Amino acid sequence: MNNTTNTNYTNFYQVKTKHKGLLAWLLTTDHKRIGIMYLISILSFFLVGLTFAFLMRLEMLTPGPTIVDAQTYNSFFTLHGMIMVFLFIIPGIPAVFGNFFLPLQIGAEDVAFPRLNLFSYHLYLTGAFLALYSLIFQTHIDTGWTFYVPYSLRTGTDVTLPLMAAFILGFSSILTGLNFVTTCHRMRVKGMKMFEMPLFTWALYSTAWIQVVATPIIGITIVLVLLERSFGFGIFDPTIGGDPVLYQHLFWIYSHPAVYIMAIPAFGVISDIIATFSRKSVFGYKVMAYSTIAIAFIGYVVWAHHMFTSGMSDTARTVFSFLTFFVAIPTGVKVFNWVATLWRGTIVLSSPMLMALSAIFLFSIGGLTGLHLGSISTDIHLHDTYFVIAHFHYVIIGGILSMFIAAMHFWFPKMFGKMHNEKVAKIGVVLYFIGANVLYFPMFIMGYMGMPRRYFDYLPEFQIYHVISTVGSWILIASILLMFTNLLIAIFKGKPVGSNPWGAKTLEWTMPSPPPLLNFIETPVPSHDPYDYHGHDERNFEDVKYIENKENDIINQENS
Repeated sequence: MNNTTNTNYTNFYQVKTKHKGLLAWLLTTDHKRIGIMYLISILSFFLVGLTFAFLMRLEMLTPGPTIVDAQTYNSFFTLHGMIMVFLFIIPGIPAVFGNFFLPLQIGAEDVAFPRLNLFSYHLYLTGAFLALYSLIFQTHIDTGWTFYVPYSLRTGTDVTLPLMAAFILGFSSILTGLNFVTTCHRMRVKGMKMFEMPLFTWALYSTAWIQVVATPIIGITIVLVLLERSFGFGIFDPTIGGDPVLYQHLFWIYSHPAVYIMAIPAFGVISDIIATFSRKSVFGYKVMAYSTIAIAFIGYVVWAHHMFTSGMSDTARTVFSFLTFFVAIPTGVKVFNWVATLWRGTIVLSSPMLMALSAIFLFSIGGLTGLHLGSISTDIHLHDTYFVIAHFHYVIIGGILSMFIAAMHFWFPKMFGKMHNEKVAKIGVVLYFIGANVLYFPMFIMGYMGMPRRYFDYLPEFQIYHVISTVGSWILIASILLMFTNLLIAIFKGKPVGSNPWGAKTLEWTMPSPPPLLNFIETPVPSHDPYDYHGHDERNFEDVKYIENKENDIINQENS
């Protein structure tokens, strides 16, 4: 190692370790520690949102009041939606696994702007606590997570703080997106081209562009609502010259691309897992990368399929219906290529692989039923019914939450250097699959029969379906708690693992587990195919003691 390299690594080490204890975490600029802090925060908020989901399902067990009244149910609904969407699903995979693994997958020391990365996390915490304070300690918020006007303008509950929280969370998302885009362009290891990045990195890159382009729109919309509530501007309220449909357009211009902020990183996780446990390169790598970009682009212009019943012109409805069907093409390409990758592969049915396979099945149900809602004639009948809830949750819970959990199991050995109990994890995956179907599939039937969503009460003929769904929620929640507990126990009692327990090929597996402070002591050598299972069997992994000796040399040189 030459003198220049020594100086660079010495400075890097000083920046990372100038604080001790809790401050060493809260003020760190190490992307790995920031990823772990996001993981702890996001899982904490997820468990809160999961609690409200459990209470909502329990309330719907019988007609009429079961455990709460209508007003409290509306508050549960708002709490569940806002926490799950803004604090878990949207930031989940990018903030946790993107922060931790994007630099490692492209051979970088860190993200392009480490301090901005830390600032993004602090903005996330600020927005999250502001939202929880306003939703729990203020008057009961009953607008739903969409904050539709004119109700959010006229309600007696205080929606100002939740709107400010969403605004702050939006800034966190924008800054993270800017960081990831710059990192992918400027921080790749020498010799790695754009089309040599792993597909998970490609997914984060495409998602980052959506974050940068779409999120400012919801920020502007929130500011307009706050101005109208505070000063009576006639923007959205029809009684003073406003247009409530304008709010729907502005809201969904962001919120539908936000679905792809949730989904595209999950697609990247599936690609990495399937390649690893099929022992094959991803079928049609470049097509998969292009399809990721296509989903991000087309998904940005299909927002109005949420508004077919709001009074748009027939021409506009036809155009948006066509675009909705068109976005299914690049998504279908991904499913086809995943199946083609499995074909004649040496398949290893590990817990991440089982979860990835179940995610493809569940997400496909969510995607195919979305075509019913993209068709104008059927959407008129199914709009604002439980069919929409079933479709949305098959996408979110079946496709995105399941891949978040799969990513936790896949990268857990790399993040913590321990192996979880695979037998328990597989039991959890099976229960998860059963619970998700038992919980959400009856909602398709209820929706087709006309059961409206967001209602506190229902007619007796719907009770059997609500009972089945509630039982399914118990199975699903039990599976989630089982898997999370298994991983938590593994942190303290799991067996230590080596550099690459899964036999994966991307660059993050070429370093010890957990990764050392400096990521790569020596410049990593990228492969032209990030999933090359036909070249060498294993990369030359850095030895743990070699890494530790390098770091000790740096410290000794600095002290002298």
